[in-house]
Amino acid sequence: MAHPVPSNEQTVLLEALRSQLRLGQQAMADWDGGPLAVSAVPGAGKSTGMAAAAAIAIARNQLHSRHQLLLVTFTRSAAANLKGRVRNHLRDLTLPGNSFSVQTLHGLALTIATRNPELSGLSLETLTLLNLAQNHRLIRTCVEQWIVAQPQTYQRLLEGQSFDGEETERLRRQSVLRTEILPSLATTTIHEAKSSGLMPADLAALGETITRALVPEQGDYDVLTIAADLYERYQLLLQQRQLIDYDDMILAALKVLVDPEAQRFWRSRIFAIFEDEAQDSSPLQTQLLEVLAADPEHPDLPLNLVRVGDPNQAINATFTPADPVFFNQFCDRAQRHDRLITLDQAGRSNGTIMAAANRLLQWVNTSGIAGKERPFRTQAIRPVPPNDPQPDANPAALGQGVEIHTPDTVTDTVKAIAQRIIQLCNSDATLSLAILVRDHRQGRFISELLSDPETLGVDILTTGLRVLDVGAQSRQTHVPSEMLAILRFIARPHSPDRLKETLQVLVKRQRLPPQDLNALAHAPEQFLYPGPLDLPPQTEAAQQARRLCVGLLRSRLELPPYHLVPFIGLTLGYNQSELATADKLASRLAQQTRADNTLRAMIEALQEIVGTERFEAVDTEDRDDLYTRSGQLTILTMHKAKGLDWDVVFLPFLHARLIPGELWVPPQQKFLGEISLPEVARVQIRAETHGEHKSAPIPDALTAWQQAQDLKTAEEFRLLYVAMTRAKRLLWMSAAQQAPFSWSKPENLHEAEPCPVLPVLANAL
Repeated sequence: MAHPVPSNEQTVLLEALRSQLRLGQQAMADWDGGPLAVSAVPGAGKSTGMAAAAAIAIARNQLHSRHQLLLVTFTRSAAANLKGRVRNHLRDLTLPGNSFSVQTLHGLALTIATRNPELSGLSLETLTLLNLAQNHRLIRTCVEQWIVAQPQTYQRLLEGQSFDGEETERLRRQSVLRTEILPSLATTTIHEAKSSGLMPADLAALGETITRALVPEQGDYDVLTIAADLYERYQLLLQQRQLIDYDDMILAALKVLVDPEAQRFWRSRIFAIFEDEAQDSSPLQTQLLEVLAADPEHPDLPLNLVRVGDPNQAINATFTPADPVFFNQFCDRAQRHDRLITLDQAGRSNGTIMAAANRLLQWVNTSGIAGKERPFRTQAIRPVPPNDPQPDANPAALGQGVEIHTPDTVTDTVKAIAQRIIQLCNSDATLSLAILVRDHRQGRFISELLSDPETLGVDILTTGLRVLDVGAQSRQTHVPSEMLAILRFIARPHSPDRLKETLQVLVKRQRLPPQDLNALAHAPEQFLYPGPLDLPPQTEAAQQARRLCVGLLRSRLELPPYHLVPFIGLTLGYNQSELATADKLASRLAQQTRADNTLRAMIEALQEIVGTERFEAVDTEDRDDLYTRSGQLTILTMHKAKGLDWDVVFLPFLHARLIPGELWVPPQQKFLGEISLPEVARVQIRAETHGEHKSAPIPDALTAWQQAQDLKTAEEFRLLYVAMTRAKRLLWMSAAQQAPFSWSKPENLHEAEPCPVLPVLANAL
């Protein structure tokens, strides 16, 4: 690739930036066009290398605002972090910051689609993004329509494997099908098929192929045929109600790029694409990037596409269509053309922790525990050389580096963790610590015990350690419920109950001192607007309450409904993250009440949000800093821990029931047999999108169910691998001899088998 030559001063600065990188990162920085795959082990600094490589590519090619480098990632927080790193490098290189763009995949797709509404058929002025509550209603409607339209197939599902015709059992099965099985089948297959580029007709054709290939047998229910019908009805309802979902954004962008002129326009603006976390891409998302990464003048030339990821940290396949097989295939193709870089030097952890992670990878791949699935790409984590530019790389171990325990009970496990924390903090109060759990209910169990030192017999707070229970924060944001309480008061200020709810919110938010709220709320009119014969509030606290409440009421007269939510947020003294969440909520309400922009309509929409879904808060703080502060113990799930690290990581409750666990069918659904229809459909769609049917037929229901178990096993061990590699100086692992059968009832203890890899790791120490 021919490119302008940087000035002598820039050349010196570029070489200085390159010299700060590790060997593999330097290979990324030397990229000079064409496709490149970068497979990185945990702690190898792939984001650091990507940011530096991006800045160097911008400088060497003298990019500008009309011909940019596009960096793509999956989350807004990751995009913001990457953008900040590249911008800092460009500032050091004295280059303008408009030569690159960082976007999420869905944000990129939406930009392309809405800029060309005549081609995409997507305009945010006429279409609304589907929210969670609307999706549930749409799915329920699809199910009801399908039941009416397909009575014979529905009857076959009702009969299941056996049925004696008893009316009570019929009613029970009807309820399970309508509210559990069919909605879950629709949700799973629609997202899986749509994000893979399969339309309802494609899914129906695949179902017919399976039906023709199979000998009719008990347990096969023409799953994909049912799913295709549900999918088609879902698409029709989206069109009728002028709604779009996230997959529609990608499809709309691809629809735009079919047009030669539009394709040329977008390609001419993009010099190259760098993709982070590439192991989490779906087929449709990958297709979008490949279309954009082609040379506008020479589309037959190799793509200017750099994909960076770690297939061994692919932990989202159980709830998204992402699958590491796609990135692995890209890496394999790149390797055949000498276009693969493996970042295998990692400075995060000490040698003992890296050895344990490598042993896990090796044992899982060779044990056959995941059937025909190969959970991991073969790449061992290696330490960095002594002269590594990263400070404190491969830090010294605390204790043995890796400690494995088998306490008697789960309560004993928490007590042992607390005792180890006290030992560690007494030696070094600046340590960062985390307890990573597989199930959020485990986190709640630990948090409750640690906050009850009398029961536990140990008090970690005596060390001065802060405890952050992430699950408690994310279980439900308080913003929608607080807004609902105050908007109800604004709509009905004469109601004592509504006034009291508002006063309670103001006290909770520390806008008012605690006081007898009943005395204030029993006569709202006299309290809010006292007449000549009414005694005004006597205490300063009561007068302050009156002023705040009157100000809230006045806002209804002075502000349009859309502005009430942010105004209330300011009145309640929300912090930056809470105000951002309030703005998000206001935008959502404005969309839902566009046809009826009244306070009454806002309250109805808000009631539905509070009652039927968990509204996700916006976090404007530095997430890494919030979770990984020194002198803090963070309790969170293994999934949320990805991308973070701590000096000390505790992994309790490593039992075989959860890792790898087993797919199971709830008792109420077993009339269909020992299979789950959504999981069967997902595996069958996967076989089609991966091209596995070319070497073997699409699996029948029973075979697909077994493959689903293997896929789950593979992902659970990747999740454990991610959790283990979060630790820098000490990894503490345990499996109690007695544990709950279900964490919804942690007091019911039973003999529990440890995760099968735990004895392997213990023997290797």
